[in-house]
Amino acid sequence: MSQTAETDAEGAHFIGGTPFFASQHDQRLSYALYVPKDHTPEAPALPLVVIQHGTGRSAELYRDRWKAFAIEHRCIILTPLFPAGLGEPGELHNFKFLKYGDMRFDEELLHIVDEVGERFNARTERFVLHGFSGGGQFVHRFFYVHPDRLAGVSIGAPGRITQLDDGLPWWIGTKGFEERFGVPVDLDALRGVPVQMVVGAEDVETWEINNVGGSNWMEGVENTGRTRIERLRTLCANFEGHGIKVRFDLVPGVAHQGVGVVPAVQEFVADVLARGSVV
Repeated sequence: MSQTAETDAEGAHFIGGTPFFASQHDQRLSYALYVPKDHTPEAPALPLVVIQHGTGRSAELYRDRWKAFAIEHRCIILTPLFPAGLGEPGELHNFKFLKYGDMRFDEELLHIVDEVGERFNARTERFVLHGFSGGGQFVHRFFYVHPDRLAGVSIGAPGRITQLDDGLPWWIGTKGFEERFGVPVDLDALRGVPVQMVVGAEDVETWEINNVGGSNWMEGVENTGRTRIERLRTLCANFEGHGIKVRFDLVPGVAHQGVGVVPAVQEFVADVLARGSVV
């Protein structure tokens, strides 16, 4: 593989906006990247920013929206793709809850991150992670399991939240968390990670998140708020009650649109990168 020349028939596909590559650990999963075109294997490794898709699996869209950011801030953008229908036809939600059957989507993401570090000269010991909607569900639960791998986490408009509360069953709360994931919740580690919560000020539709009886419904969801804004504020209060500092961005004029909150997310990510905490 060469990343040095755009005119190289093979290497041209490993810089800029890449194709989707199958994960070498589990080829049911894939990922694409934006790699600044002047980045080479011999250059200093670049920090990694991971943008996790939501239910619609718009990974390519997010990769392209982050292109200019990658160039300006000298980082690599990774957009994983966890396809719908894994496990059973039409299944949409399993990745959001990290574990499904014998699959651990959080661990599969780490395998992809490590692969990207080796193949694309990225710094991957710690990385920045953002997700919106279903991606926002995934990233805050990933944060609970792997705070040591994160330089920052941006939680965008999750429709269903998991509070840090051992009195509430998973996934409303964290009861049985260690038995499920093999590690306890490490509050000290969580407190050390910069956290953003972001949602559009017009994100008030409830038809998708108040689907009583749906495959992704659990009794108790209704107690966390009716809209995504209310639920994210509930999660924010829960974090702050545990000493986790939160930057809360309510973006004017934006409904439930992941691309609409990108500028606010990029402000947060730029700040994290400027601190030099991505290693």
